[in-house]
Amino acid sequence: MIELIPAIDLIDGKCVRLTKGDYSTKKIYNEDPLEVARMFEDHGIRRLHLVDLDGARAGKIINYRILEKIATRTSLIIDFGGGIKHEDDLEIAFESGAEMITGGSIAVKNPEQFTSWILKFGSEKIILGADAKDNKIAVSGWEETTDTELIPFIKDYYDKGIRKVISTDISRDGMLEGPSVDMYKEIRKELPFIYLIASGGVSSIDDIIKLEESGIPAVIFGKAIYEGRIPLKELIRFT
Repeated sequence: MIELIPAIDLIDGKCVRLTKGDYSTKKIYNEDPLEVARMFEDHGIRRLHLVDLDGARAGKIINYRILEKIATRTSLIIDFGGGIKHEDDLEIAFESGAEMITGGSIAVKNPEQFTSWILKFGSEKIILGADAKDNKIAVSGWEETTDTELIPFIKDYYDKGIRKVISTDISRDGMLEGPSVDMYKEIRKELPFIYLIASGGVSSIDDIIKLEESGIPAVIFGKAIYEGRIPLKELIRFT
């Protein structure tokens, strides 16, 4: 059974969504992220992907108080990302209740430090964020595209101990046009033992079913719920 991981993206402490990572497209869906998290929990969800978009832009953790509130007032298992560049930020995230942290930009810009976190905290605590545009890794809240190829990037970190990867096709994110199933199949073909978490483009329950049928272990989605494309009651079949 595919693992369902709804996302809450934070700007100014509010639940928002962007389109293709563009901050100018920000749309506020709820001013109380805790209310949203409890709604997910009430429908059988056990995992949550919490993204500090303010932190991603600032290069340091900002919305840790929201993380702490959700962690202490729900039983959700939270992975947290956005702006985690230094070990102090990572410690703040864990102390605030994150079970796992996701590192994307740091894994590109400071691979030695990111690798040290894998060794220190273990592969169960550290998730690699491998977000791509045209199969090239993008960083800094997706505002910067690198020349690094997606699959070799993931493989390099698999060799260093990473076992969980969140991969987003930025061109699909927030577009509600379906996920990049072929891209995920290719990653699975090259790295069959990695726990791959698909993200971006999910528009319906059918999209989740397609990913499940393709052998993708987990999926992150958000806008489809907030826009009413996926009724929460339909998620119960996967929980």
